[in-house]
Amino acid sequence: MQEFKKVNIPEGDLIEINNGKPVIGCYPIIGYLRGDGIGIDITPVMQKVVDRAVEKAYGGTKKIAWCQLFAGLQGLQQYGSEFPDETVEAIRYLKIAIKGPYTTPIGEETHVCLHCSNQQYHSGICDKCGNDDGVCERFRSINVRFRQYLDLFACVRPVKYFKGVPAPNKYADKVDFILFRENTEDVYAGFDFECGSDTALAIIQLIKERTGRQIRTDSGIGVKPISVFGTERLVRKAIQWAVDHNLPSVTLVHKGNIMKFTEGSFCKWGYELAKREFDDVTISEKELWDKYDGKIPEGMILIKDRIADSIFQQIQTRPDEYSVLALPNLNGDYLSDAAIALVGGLGLGPGANMSDDIALFEATHGTAPKYTGMDKVNPGSLLLSAVMMLEYMSWGKAAELVIRGIEKSIIDGYVTYDLARLMKREGREDVTEVSCSGFGDSIIDRM
Repeated sequence: MQEFKKVNIPEGDLIEINNGKPVIGCYPIIGYLRGDGIGIDITPVMQKVVDRAVEKAYGGTKKIAWCQLFAGLQGLQQYGSEFPDETVEAIRYLKIAIKGPYTTPIGEETHVCLHCSNQQYHSGICDKCGNDDGVCERFRSINVRFRQYLDLFACVRPVKYFKGVPAPNKYADKVDFILFRENTEDVYAGFDFECGSDTALAIIQLIKERTGRQIRTDSGIGVKPISVFGTERLVRKAIQWAVDHNLPSVTLVHKGNIMKFTEGSFCKWGYELAKREFDDVTISEKELWDKYDGKIPEGMILIKDRIADSIFQQIQTRPDEYSVLALPNLNGDYLSDAAIALVGGLGLGPGANMSDDIALFEATHGTAPKYTGMDKVNPGSLLLSAVMMLEYMSWGKAAELVIRGIEKSIIDGYVTYDLARLMKREGREDVTEVSCSGFGDSIIDRM
């Protein structure tokens, strides 16, 4: 067993990957990262709910061996770095981990406090919270760096309605699809050049010389790459998900009517991949109507595409036509948040970042530092991400118990303040507002 300086690997079964699938023993070692801010509240709740579901589902014959890992504030305290190399190596070693939210600096200040997210122009004591062990130099997003360092090329976001959650769309109960967003290319791997900079002016001049097109010289310039390699592995993963879960369609979302050789190519390469590697189980929309009169043959998956702006309308007006969507990075960023809003935004929904051999499940919201330690916020995002993790491990019985507990708790009106406020606003009187940990207990009671 590999040894680490700060990470204590507990006794249990190391996870292996065989033909792209995790091999899970009865006592798998799973990494967890508490996260910053409200991570201190939601992560223990997630662990308690998951442990109880596993115990109830398997009668003690299976159990997760949790392995604590450090990043953000805890990384700074343990290693002197908000993004320790050892944490990356430990996740690579363990294969599966789940994490809370992390602070991301957004201003121009040189330093940020990982206790309260305050940004300032000096190190040492935080001007806002007074702590002297949480201020570090500003940095790039911890979440993005995990994706890049571990090559977690697929951001996977399921979106599903829970009965009883106030939702703004009258078709919310028909929403049940999953998004595969490319995680390493497009704007994430792009370059942004300031207006008037030498590089921006050089690109403007080059485009004029090569194409005759004129771009205003007072323009900022952005470049975004989308590759065959990046597209194919993302679409492959999306189609394989549809195969594994017996889903009827995969939709390629793009803006290829305008950007023909980046987003248009994403669509083209996606179709080619489906034809080359999944020809025995996929059909195109043209084949659907030419050969099958619009009816998908049993056991086949329909591969279709939609323009990005159109899909925003269609997930609102006919969401039941979509089951798996594959998207470049920026389109996926927009659409995943819009889709979660359709169903009421329960904890902002679950998420995972995956490669072919590593899966990092995560809370998909911010650190909400003003609520840190108050035992107040909704742990739903991290709980539903844990459900994804259990399903990935093929521990479906435990995953179903967590879902059942969440559904019953909402129906019975035992919810955190955010849902309680919305439910009362819609006229429901039998709502009991509970704490973060109280919501976890309510879920356990209703499994």
